[in-house]
Amino acid sequence: MTRTLVVVGHGMVGHRLVEALREKDVTGQWRIVVFAEETRPAYDRVALSSYVDNWDAGSLSLAPHDDDAVELHLDDKVVHLDRDNKVVRTAKGRVQPYDALVLATGSVPFVPPVPGRDLPGCHVYRTIDDLDGIRATVESARAAGRHAGMVLGGGLLGLEAANALRGMGISPHVVELGPRLMPLQVDEGGGGLLKRLVEKLDLTVHTGTSASSIEQDRGRLIAKLSNGVELDLDVVVFSAGIRPRDELARSFGLTVGERGGIIVDKACRTSDEHVYAIGECANLDGMVYGLVAPGYSMAEVVADRLLGGAAEFPGADMSTKLKLLGVDVASFGDAHAKQEGALEVVVNDAVAGTYAKVVVSDDAKTLLGGILVGDASKYASLRPLVGRPVPGDPVALIGPEGGVELTLPHDAQVCSCHAVTKQQIVDVVDSGEAVDVPGIKSCTKAGTGCGSCVPMLKKLLSECGVEQSKALCEHFDQSRAELFEVVRSTGVTTFSELVSRHGRGHGCDICKPAVASILASLDNGHVLEGEQAALQDTNDRFLANMQRNGTYSVVPRIPGGEITPEKLIVIGEVARDFGLYTKITGGQRIDLFGATVDQLPLIWKRLVDAGFESGHAYGKALRTVKSCVGTTWCRYGVQDSVSLAIALELRYRGLRSPHKLKSAVSGCARECAEARGKDFGIIATENGWNLYVGGNGGFTPRHADLIASDVDTETLIKLIDRFLMFYIRTADRLQRTSTWIESLEGGLDHLRDVIVDDSLGICADLEAAMAKHVDNYADEWRGVLEDPEKLSRFTSFVNAPGTPDPTITFREERGQKVPVLLGVPTVGQAEVSR
Repeated sequence: MTRTLVVVGHGMVGHRLVEALREKDVTGQWRIVVFAEETRPAYDRVALSSYVDNWDAGSLSLAPHDDDAVELHLDDKVVHLDRDNKVVRTAKGRVQPYDALVLATGSVPFVPPVPGRDLPGCHVYRTIDDLDGIRATVESARAAGRHAGMVLGGGLLGLEAANALRGMGISPHVVELGPRLMPLQVDEGGGGLLKRLVEKLDLTVHTGTSASSIEQDRGRLIAKLSNGVELDLDVVVFSAGIRPRDELARSFGLTVGERGGIIVDKACRTSDEHVYAIGECANLDGMVYGLVAPGYSMAEVVADRLLGGAAEFPGADMSTKLKLLGVDVASFGDAHAKQEGALEVVVNDAVAGTYAKVVVSDDAKTLLGGILVGDASKYASLRPLVGRPVPGDPVALIGPEGGVELTLPHDAQVCSCHAVTKQQIVDVVDSGEAVDVPGIKSCTKAGTGCGSCVPMLKKLLSECGVEQSKALCEHFDQSRAELFEVVRSTGVTTFSELVSRHGRGHGCDICKPAVASILASLDNGHVLEGEQAALQDTNDRFLANMQRNGTYSVVPRIPGGEITPEKLIVIGEVARDFGLYTKITGGQRIDLFGATVDQLPLIWKRLVDAGFESGHAYGKALRTVKSCVGTTWCRYGVQDSVSLAIALELRYRGLRSPHKLKSAVSGCARECAEARGKDFGIIATENGWNLYVGGNGGFTPRHADLIASDVDTETLIKLIDRFLMFYIRTADRLQRTSTWIESLEGGLDHLRDVIVDDSLGICADLEAAMAKHVDNYADEWRGVLEDPEKLSRFTSFVNAPGTPDPTITFREERGQKVPVLLGVPTVGQAEVSR
């Protein structure tokens, strides 16, 4: 006889229960009736922030229950539970008997009792409807030229909310009561680095404080923090944690925890043997789990129990890995070393912006947990080893060279969301059922939850001898070079068109900037035009370099370092009038530091009117062509290096590429311009010019290699045109010219064959592409100044234009203002050895 299961709630966990039961119930023992309070069926709440990218709710939808045995009722909340007669009644009057009942009611956001929390403009961050409400508030604020926001809560959800606001064009403050961001997941060292990294991305972080009140003031909101700071705001988002939805259980006599949550045993059964609770509404051993993986485990347990099994909750893997505002963060196992005798091994590289910690047992033989910030690439290999022997020196596990090759045992759990082991994955690969990551996902469900195990799936495919794809990311099977050719040949002009025709999903922080660069390099309009703006990294979105205190630097182009007295005076006047720190860079530029967002267009206007244009110091583009004075002044010069440097910089200005580009022209072999340390460098000879390619500074300096000797100026420019366009078309994202050349089959010799000897017959096409770029160049600063819609983006992110940001402070040093940074000593404060 068919029995009836009633499921109250249709979130991710309720959806998973229905799926699991239908998969296992091969004899059709159960009919399932689901009641959902929301108006839409289950969707991926973990990926809620991606809704901001396209505002397409359908893209988050989970697979529908296309099954006659499943009956789904939306927008119909269960309001009454008659446990004696085993019947539920809904808000719409439906009466439904049950043989078993599962409460999957989830949780609600916790809103601290802050006076003013119910004012218009204050929101929570939990559902698609919540984001629609936030969007309406943001659009109203932006229409009035305002872009200020605050997120109360600096945990996982708080930073997700901050990222969503940032995606809507808001520069938010994040206020966290704890001493650091993500206090439950990362320690003091990791939290300190996380704060520094996110503050570079248009966020202001306040830790150790909270909001004491929120008030209305002339159409805006004023948030008063407990540390005395006042913030002028347009939108406030509360994301300070969750509370279990246990009111139905509480009202009808089920046992609940002292701090909330429906008490369940290891079978997820409540105090009523016919009623189960799973997910964020359940309290098991005093814990309410706020992650999806434990909820999925509970759903599997209940599905097994309903079919007569004896499954028990196996315990929760609280590991997390995510990318917050472009910053990798991961935490796994006993991350805070709570186990008695636990030892912590830390590698904190402030220069590289990475923090790594592993926690091991007191004899250093067992891996207990760890934290990764800035680079979480080792998470997929380390997390499954928790509780297992440490494979070598613990320091080598997280050292910069990754000195230990980690090999997982076959019983190690690779996917914690769906409890998939390495053996299960190897089995489907060896049998031929799966030959790629999508195949593994389909066969085992590994990688379909939070997605953090996907890198390990790729590694296991390699271990099984399966050749790996060069796909840019999971949304495009093509490499960056292949996507370039797709865009060029099809005439696609937007990311959304490209991903719909040649990819899948809605993109990520890997493919979006890469495609933005491709579109820009093919002259598809201004970088802030329409959809293009949302794809850009922070610096490109504001056409300026963000500095560590949240201000920006402005670098006007000065080709060849040559400048007239009149233009020099204008730069001085701008620096004086806006109070900017001024510095001459190593690339013969004048850098103006300390500008706020709303000041940028005012500064650009003065500079553009004086004949300056953007120096592209913010973009993956040509930065500078440095020069010595050559034959113009130098007694050793053999060619006019200044004129050539100016001509090259004006030719290639604004050229978007996989990575930044630098160049230099030296007027003789003495090499005063340091041309061989550049992506392309030119050194004068008695007979013309020598061209060098593939040099760079940075962490691994490399001298450029000679590719052509004693060429005339016309030939030189042709060769550079070909070199740059070939690089732009074929290099991977964020690949410098040096590593690109090394990656080419045949290396420098092959490059010489292509761009000097035209072995592929493409040189005419490469030259034509460069000529198109030169003809279509337009200054990006001027483009903003001439477009009111683009100008509207550049508004102070805290106060009305012209009002100082109270969180940005300066001190004077050597006659100029510099930022005040807490915990960073000045030279005057520190002891200086001579």
